[in-house]
Amino acid sequence: MSIDTKILSALRTADEGFAPAVELAARLGVTRTALRARVEELRTLGYDIEASPLRGYRLRAAPDKLHADDLLARMGKVKVVGRDIRVFEETTSTSDVVGRLAQDGVKEGVVVFAESQTKGRGRLGRKWTSPAHKGLWFSVLLRPKVSPQAVTQVTITAATALARAIREQTDLKPEIKWPNDILIKGKKVAGILTELHAELDRVRSVILGIGVDVNLTTADFPAELRRLATSLKMEMGKEWPRAELAAGILHELDRNYARLGAGEFEVIADEWADHCTTLDCNVSIRVGPRKIEGRAESLDADGALLVRTEHGHLERVIGGDVTLEK
Repeated sequence: MSIDTKILSALRTADEGFAPAVELAARLGVTRTALRARVEELRTLGYDIEASPLRGYRLRAAPDKLHADDLLARMGKVKVVGRDIRVFEETTSTSDVVGRLAQDGVKEGVVVFAESQTKGRGRLGRKWTSPAHKGLWFSVLLRPKVSPQAVTQVTITAATALARAIREQTDLKPEIKWPNDILIKGKKVAGILTELHAELDRVRSVILGIGVDVNLTTADFPAELRRLATSLKMEMGKEWPRAELAAGILHELDRNYARLGAGEFEVIADEWADHCTTLDCNVSIRVGPRKIEGRAESLDADGALLVRTEHGHLERVIGGDVTLEK
């Protein structure tokens, strides 16, 4: 944990808002002069830190920017997801960066954010619009102990955590469209792209690419998406602090991933079903050149969607382009 992370963490948890300078310097193992220099550096990044000769330092406001030190300070103690956070001003795709980290053998749980992406991508090769400083565009490296056939569990785990974090922070009512979309009032506000790297019987890594439309306006979306997509700002009528939401999402991801590792996928699946718009609906699912039509009934133990066709056959579907039929 860096000095800046420790300073921001101490300021966020200080009694009555102030952290005494002498105590803070001693806790960090630095001189008061060195502490003052770090505080000045944080101020240049946009943090409004008040200094009082008698009471010490107080954090009055933070910028609406993503800084790794600040996100780590907000996170506190985690088990896996978010123990290593990296932030780029711009990159092609955060999943590209995480893919390289995975090849280098970096531990699972690393999260890469970008303020903007030039080649953000969604499912089926679609482009994901990632305007600068308006959303949360990030990827997470995981190495789950599940079979390649059960990796859909990871997508279900992430979707449930993402919907829960948005619900608890905003009081909106996000719903989940199988397999990877988060909707508000029928419009997409967030999505998940799960990329699997595996051998025949072993998962080497899973990259979760997540995009959340936080403070976008209608003008930020391409014309063809404006009737299909929304943002938290558009739904709430006000901007939402992105760093606060990011920390909340990572906490819920970490919590759910621990559940998955403890063999509690059934608990996750039950919560997923409570907020899923796909179950008990007639669906049309395009899987490559094949089209599956029927009624979505449930998830199986591996997280696949079970669809009852008109002939009474139960189809097991692990991915595809879903249309809800009226």
